[in-house]
Amino acid sequence: MPKISVKGNSMPESPIRKLVPFAEAAIKKGRKIYQLNIGQPDIKTPKVALDAVRNHTIEVLSYSHSAGFEGYRNKLANYYKNHDIPVNGEEIIITTGGSEALLFAMGSIADTGDEIIIPEPFYANYNGFATASGINIVPVESKIETNFALPPIADFEKLITSKTKAILICNPGNPTGYLYTKEEIDQLAEIAIKHDIFLVADEVYREFAYDGVKHHSVMSIDKLKDHAIMIDSVSKRYSMCGARIGCLVSKNKEVISTAMKFAQARLSPPTFEQIASEAALETPQSYFDDVIEEYTSRRNLLIAGLESIEGVKVATPKGAFYCIAELPIKNADVFAKWLLEEYQLDNETIMVAPAAGFYSTPNTGLNQVRIAYVLKKEDLERAIIILKNALQEYNK
Repeated sequence: MPKISVKGNSMPESPIRKLVPFAEAAIKKGRKIYQLNIGQPDIKTPKVALDAVRNHTIEVLSYSHSAGFEGYRNKLANYYKNHDIPVNGEEIIITTGGSEALLFAMGSIADTGDEIIIPEPFYANYNGFATASGINIVPVESKIETNFALPPIADFEKLITSKTKAILICNPGNPTGYLYTKEEIDQLAEIAIKHDIFLVADEVYREFAYDGVKHHSVMSIDKLKDHAIMIDSVSKRYSMCGARIGCLVSKNKEVISTAMKFAQARLSPPTFEQIASEAALETPQSYFDDVIEEYTSRRNLLIAGLESIEGVKVATPKGAFYCIAELPIKNADVFAKWLLEEYQLDNETIMVAPAAGFYSTPNTGLNQVRIAYVLKKEDLERAIIILKNALQEYNK
């Protein structure tokens, strides 16, 4: 029988989706599951985006430019300028989700065996993208005790070698919800310039910043223009996860011209999704004001609820819509499966994402879970009750 590739066998499973078969089995038993495991917002997609697709007049569904519609890129550049990110349409490549943008970035700046330093815990698919690209992730650990703030710059310095091509951050962070301060972004900019490496920032949660704290983009630092690469997406901003439209942004012309080769190889991003995404740029600020108010309320409810459970430690997020909670258990994978296979409270249970999959250091985060507060407040309240009861029963 032909053999599967080493690369294929090395691809990690998603810690978010690997529990789906257990959830499906629980649903077949008639259980209701509160899904805290995945960042799928329940906020309605802006009507203007959906209407743009409903009311289209396309007669031939043709290719777009490999970099995406010029009109969309130019409008996107105006959106960024309104967020103190001075770029133009030629410095943007539209991609099939932020995922493809990350793959294009890795393929453009690193060769097989090269290294990218990433503060962990980090978005689990970075492991998969790195494996697919033949790149080695070098983790630098951030800690729950400091709310997952940027690790000391000295920790980064120790890890930089001749193989280091970039530092990659997610800001605000998935899975931690941490929002980097201006001082932290400036520190990363200095180290990128000092060692002549790239600073790649996944900024897909830009709008989700709470408590009056401002988001600071790597693209707003002029001296970083040759080093900065920004990854973005419409998925979370407009609750359009299924659209699969993202972008890669850089003022470095070589990065853009190289990434364009990857873009040309996949021909073009999808047409209808670009139409919806371009229309979404007309979404009024009131939409985001309401979203931020709702998520702030959900966050406050969730954090207070988790802190009320004996033995639970939680970091308070300043952005995105996730938090990492440390539970009084030994292994979150085992606990998460138990919740779906064996546990129920009035025929209801919860689904969480074991956090070990958000680390690349082995045996790290084993007793942690990522919780997404993307459910309405009544459901979050019920989920907290279920978790508290489940931990008591599990630890008997």
